[in-house]
Amino acid sequence: MNLEFIGIDPETGQSGSPTVWVDPETRDIVMQSYRADDATLAECARNTAPGHALGIPDHETVIRFPARMVPALREACDAAERQL
Repeated sequence: MNLEFIGIDPETGQSGSPTVWVDPETRDIVMQSYRADDATLAECARNTAPGHALGIPDHETVIRFPARMVPALREACDAAERQL
């Protein structure tokens, strides 16, 4: 698998580096970021999408992506669409 690097948190130091990539084969957006805290996880588990079971499935997780990374997410979306 060769992920296409899109961007990294502009305020990152030597650790804690929210990052976004695109998988050119699947066009999936792949993200590394901060684990959601317990309060955020609980809120997400209570506010499941309409028509879905409550909770977070074992094969999924919740992450927090800094708002300053929105430009990288937009770029990742554009890159994923270009792969069509």
